[in-house]
Amino acid sequence: MLILASASGARRSMLENAGLSFTVDAADIDETAVKNAHDGPPEQLAPRLAEAKARTISARHPGALVIGADQLLELDGVLFDKPRDLADARAHLMLLRGRTHRLISAAAVVQDGHVLWTASDEARLTMRAFSEGFLGEYLAKAGVAVRNTVGAYHLEGLGATLFEAVDGNHFTILGLPLLPLLAFLRARGVCPS
Repeated sequence: MLILASASGARRSMLENAGLSFTVDAADIDETAVKNAHDGPPEQLAPRLAEAKARTISARHPGALVIGADQLLELDGVLFDKPRDLADARAHLMLLRGRTHRLISAAAVVQDGHVLWTASDEARLTMRAFSEGFLGEYLAKAGVAVRNTVGAYHLEGLGATLFEAVDGNHFTILGLPLLPLLAFLRARGVCPS
């Protein structure tokens, strides 16, 4: 049995589009506590959060392979959380405007509380120096959906209009290092090789 420990629609779609059969049991962990206890770089925090989510769900599903995932947005050493509302999204996007930030995506597979596999990847995205008028129009069109992503954008949709350059794997940007995950699952016999 394969379980995705995430409520992310993008992650669910990636796994469905890859032909995997799985169920969803979203983990509800105290991410703030994990972040506050972490004293290393963001590259180590994203896998730690993914593992924590997978372990939580693994305790409820003995024998299942549980996929946990997390994504962090980092700009000049500062980590961003998902915006609380449109005003918060506006503030985030104003800080990101005209600058390059990193998206760090990680995944972990846990079975019976044991971490079997982890991977992480990062992408660098440069927002263009858009006008405040454009930003207002963007937020009006995008609506409250911007609260669902750490960057207040969906690059696969309207959010693409915010950028001038993107350097990184498409799946990483969507929130999951999918290709390494699929390689691990093939090696485990979970999907065809």
